[in-house]
Amino acid sequence: MKSILVIGVGRFGKHLAKKMQALGNDVMVVDKNEELVERLNNVFTDSYVGDCQNEGVIRSLGVNNFDICFVAVDKDFQSSLEITSLLKEMGAKYVVSMAKSDRQAIFLKKIGADDVIYPEREIAEKTAIKYNANKIFDFIQLSEEYSIFEVPVMPKWVGQNIAGINVRNKYHVNIIAVKNGDELDPLPHSAYVFRPDDHVVIIGKTVDVLKLTSKQ
Repeated sequence: MKSILVIGVGRFGKHLAKKMQALGNDVMVVDKNEELVERLNNVFTDSYVGDCQNEGVIRSLGVNNFDICFVAVDKDFQSSLEITSLLKEMGAKYVVSMAKSDRQAIFLKKIGADDVIYPEREIAEKTAIKYNANKIFDFIQLSEEYSIFEVPVMPKWVGQNIAGINVRNKYHVNIIAVKNGDELDPLPHSAYVFRPDDHVVIIGKTVDVLKLTSKQ
């Protein structure tokens, strides 16, 4: 379990905080908007109204006691900069700040952010990839080149086993799991025979996976 501070409970911050709590972490949320905080009082034990651009507010939170501090201020970049800077000055161990552009990310890094995330861009890119190809159920980008995809089994694979298809040499990808309904077979044996309603979890270069799915 980690101790998490989320500053800013707009759309992204709210969902982030809820998910972090659902994963078993101890979460505190803070926002200067009293109405937003009141809506979350029944969700989080620790929810506070405060302007974190104020040094006194940041000091009162004891930010050095949190494993991760998220700055999820999504409408005022100047506020995000000031809060990120204050967190580091007050001894925050690890600060993750939200940016909407590379230039914003550069400034956040310069004033001390340990990591910068791009929620809007990442969602847009994931959506574009998902709907650009045929029937992509899920997609996780690992790097600029490599990704993990969940796709329906290729029709011509049905009735064949993994060894016979020889995906690594023929398609330059690896099968890391097979899903069928609620069943999951991680690292399936080479003798596994594909069924018509299987989903295949594949890792490889994004361009290679997209070439494969385009053949359906």
